[in-house]
Amino acid sequence: MNNPLPPAEELVLIDRELIQLDARRHFLLSRRAWLLGAQAPHAWGAPARPSAPAQGTEASAPGAQNVLLALGAVLLAVAALAFTLVSWGSLGIAGRSAVLAAVTAAALGAPVALLRRGLRSTAEAVAAVGLLLTVLDAYALHAVGMPEVDGTAYAAGAAAVLAAGWAAYGWTPAARALRAPLPAALLTAQLPLPLAALAGGATGPELGWALLATAALDAGLALLRPGRWSSWAGAAGSVAGGAALLTGLAESVAAESAGAALGPSALLAAVAVLAVAVAWRTSLMPVAFAVAGALAAVAAVGGLAAPELRPPWAAVGYLVVALPLLGTLRVSALPEPVRRGLALAGAGVAVLEAVTALTWVATVLLGRLRVLEEVWSVTTPAATPAAAAGNGPGLAPLVALLLTAGAAWWLVRVLPGRREPGVAAVVLGWAALFTAPVVLDPAPAPGAVFAAQLAVTLAAGALALRSGATASAGAPEEATAAAGGSPAGTTPAGDGTPAGAGRGLAGIAAGACALAGALSVSVAALDGRLATFGVLGLLGAACAAGAAYRPAPAWARAGAAALTVGYAALLAVALGALLERPVAWWAPAVLVVPAAVAALGPRLGPLRVPAEVAAAAAGLLAVALATGDAPVLSLVLALAGVVCAAAAVRPERRSAAGWPAGALFLAATWVRLAASEVTVPEAYTLPVTAAALAVGFLRRRRDPLAGSWTAYGPGLAATLLPSTLAVWGDPHWLRPLLLGTAALGVTLAGARGRLRAPLLLGGATLAAVALHELTPYVVQVVDALPRWLPPALAGVLLLVVGATYEKRLRDARRLREAIGRLR
Repeated sequence: MNNPLPPAEELVLIDRELIQLDARRHFLLSRRAWLLGAQAPHAWGAPARPSAPAQGTEASAPGAQNVLLALGAVLLAVAALAFTLVSWGSLGIAGRSAVLAAVTAAALGAPVALLRRGLRSTAEAVAAVGLLLTVLDAYALHAVGMPEVDGTAYAAGAAAVLAAGWAAYGWTPAARALRAPLPAALLTAQLPLPLAALAGGATGPELGWALLATAALDAGLALLRPGRWSSWAGAAGSVAGGAALLTGLAESVAAESAGAALGPSALLAAVAVLAVAVAWRTSLMPVAFAVAGALAAVAAVGGLAAPELRPPWAAVGYLVVALPLLGTLRVSALPEPVRRGLALAGAGVAVLEAVTALTWVATVLLGRLRVLEEVWSVTTPAATPAAAAGNGPGLAPLVALLLTAGAAWWLVRVLPGRREPGVAAVVLGWAALFTAPVVLDPAPAPGAVFAAQLAVTLAAGALALRSGATASAGAPEEATAAAGGSPAGTTPAGDGTPAGAGRGLAGIAAGACALAGALSVSVAALDGRLATFGVLGLLGAACAAGAAYRPAPAWARAGAAALTVGYAALLAVALGALLERPVAWWAPAVLVVPAAVAALGPRLGPLRVPAEVAAAAAGLLAVALATGDAPVLSLVLALAGVVCAAAAVRPERRSAAGWPAGALFLAATWVRLAASEVTVPEAYTLPVTAAALAVGFLRRRRDPLAGSWTAYGPGLAATLLPSTLAVWGDPHWLRPLLLGTAALGVTLAGARGRLRAPLLLGGATLAAVALHELTPYVVQVVDALPRWLPPALAGVLLLVVGATYEKRLRDARRLREAIGRLR
């Protein structure tokens, strides 16, 4: 060790510091002794502050104590059970009584002494054992002294006696500090009335009344004697009341007549009264109690008429009873939680019925897809006429939709700051009006059905366009409201919801409804020629008018523009079918639509992008139609390439349309060669490649920043790709040799010039040729190998790759970076 001090001076310094450390240690030891002496007189006077567990321990001292006490109580309980069930018969009647009395008295008296000594946890454990012993006493009394008494009736009486005894024990001044007796008494008090009802042979309603009476007693205890055990009473009463409610619902649903439903309805009405009364008085979950009471009331009233109605109309009956609950929002005399709970219950029933009705609407509309099985067969569109007497399944969901739509519209007026009612009103109203012509009995004429549904669809579209315009125009009004003291962009309700946001969301819902209606009517119109052209033309014109409506929101105009292009393409398909031309020859007519969109170009303004996307989809439709005829497919691909090339003339579309144009031209060439059964495609592709490479070379000389894919990619692909495909069908050696040599030259040229397109295209072609040449030998080797060897080699390969995974990732990143540096 190197130290600048001489050894003698360093020894003096060390001795001095050791003396200081000894003095400090002596002071700390003296202070510790004084603190221990000062703390000793107060060790039993006040409980010491709980200390944190020492470092390295996993449980605190109180936690370990509670575990030990719980285990001790469990062991004592097991011993008591074993004694009662096994060793009971070895004692006489006097011995049995003496043992049970002594043990029970000791178990119930010991906690009092333990509490006086401050051992509360031990007292709680012993008290729990004492309560269990009282249960065993009751069992023993029945088994020995009263075996002839019915077990259920005895259990009811024993539960009542035990509950009263435990409550008296818990309320005594000496044992009041114990936490177990009173909750145990409260929980045991839930059993006497239901057990007594079962012992008396009670059926469903009688058992429900017993449960309800128990819940009422619990509610009275929780509300009239609030304290630390009121939460236990409330929880027990909620369980008993819920059981009574479920019992009443089950009996009401099973009732076969209005007379049989009177009993369950009376029980449900009593449950409703109790639940609402609790909601009125309690501060603990009053909304939940109000919801339960309202649902019970709906079931009570609706259950009287349900047995006399068919199931769809019975659901409507429950809805009619539930909707007036929404009116409680205007009843200021009711407490706010009660009003909210009642309204939520009514809204819940309405939502459930609305979802059921909308599912039925979807089923009806999806049935129209059967028209696609036989287009232009001049059959009547699918209908679901209502049954006689107005009780059929067709009209009941329709009535439910109208009722729920009206209720949602009323909520829009009552709750101006909420968006959901407006959306629900639009969707439900559209569903009701759109399906009404389909389900009427007698069914209207097909023309009338189309007219009505087109009118509803156009009305929904107009609402979507106008709602956006209204929401936009509402901004100055919001600013005026803000100047008057309200926050800008909020409703008078003051909940922070933008004033136009609700209308905008309802407009989106109306647009979705209009789209669904347009699709449904369009499918149904395929039933006849005149209907097809009339519906498609009318909807296309309506979409064009919507796209041209400038006050409409951007999303609505964009969707209308895309639909306009789509309907134009569908009209072209229908025209081809009308002319009875082969399906493949429908495609050129469809390509007229993308050509028109490309010609309009910038004049479309903000509608250009959605129109071009729809035009691209129309182009894909044209290609799909022409796939059955190779020469026509080649023509369609070439025409599509011309459309893309015309669009690429504009600078802003050069990158988006240029590559598709080149790909389409190449595809058209290959399809044409394949259709003509050309076996030497190089005779046609090499001139194109030479010309394209010359143009690319000149482009690179004029613009050194131009990429190799733009300059050389199309020209090289024009020959390399079809020649590679031809190699795999050529059994001779000359073509693979020539193509491999050319690919090698292209690859080396790309590597020398650091050009990405020649390097990748040439390398891929060279690899394909090499794989073609090695394939026969690989097959022979694989046939000669044992069957177990390929899986084994694959497993070894996976293990090696997994072990060197990180290194492979680094190599892949380096390869990607190297390719990225190429031009």
